[in-house]
Amino acid sequence: MYYIYHIPGKKIGVTRDLNKRVTHQQGYSADEYEVLEQSDDIDYISDREIELQRSYGYKIDLKKYKNLNQKPINMKVNVTEQTTTFPIPLNKLKGNLMDNLGLTWSTDLGEFELTTETIKWIVNNAKTSMFNLDRSFIYNKAFYETFLNRKAILYPEDFKPTRFDLIRSWAIERGIYAQGDSKTQYIKLMEESGELAQAILKNNKADLVDAIGDMIIVLTNLAQLNGMLVESCIDSAYNEIANRKGKMINGTFAKETL
Repeated sequence: MYYIYHIPGKKIGVTRDLNKRVTHQQGYSADEYEVLEQSDDIDYISDREIELQRSYGYKIDLKKYKNLNQKPINMKVNVTEQTTTFPIPLNKLKGNLMDNLGLTWSTDLGEFELTTETIKWIVNNAKTSMFNLDRSFIYNKAFYETFLNRKAILYPEDFKPTRFDLIRSWAIERGIYAQGDSKTQYIKLMEESGELAQAILKNNKADLVDAIGDMIIVLTNLAQLNGMLVESCIDSAYNEIANRKGKMINGTFAKETL
């Protein structure tokens, strides 16, 4: 069965799977779109889609639905020690990954799989290949730390998780890395910064502890969402200041300039 769906103010399209195409790929829940017509006649549905696009004033597809290649790409990923590269440009990555749900591939860090959760992360973290603009890639280590490093979730007796491991485990369990993004974490960081300012002005030690702790948690998640470990960010910053010389001026450390 073919369905003509309408996302008010956005588009009219055709699909055979409303849940996969409209909800998972495009992000619209069932109450945010409507089914205008349905039919098992692909010729009728293809012509009708164009007619409805025209009557509603939407952009008209250049090709009729029946003339599109409906078969998903049999995606062949290229794996190196550091990266996994997809034969898809960034602007078409999400749809093609969704068409290949369940695809698995082997890396030095273990078996990777395309799920709705990992696809969300891949789309947010993929970069364009410097060798081919029609290809995109992810860093294997970042994927591993987010989804496969079970030490961050299940702790064997000989493993002692750090505070940052516990934070990442907490975030994974709540879907923050799968469903969140850098922008939302930045907004959260600004909210916590405001609470920190109030705690300082009121000289409230308990609120000060909470605000600083909350900001560290948000920064840990922000780093992870960008394929980095907050520990590495801290090390990088410390290495930058370790040998820095300067003096205190009006309560602030001013670095020495050459």
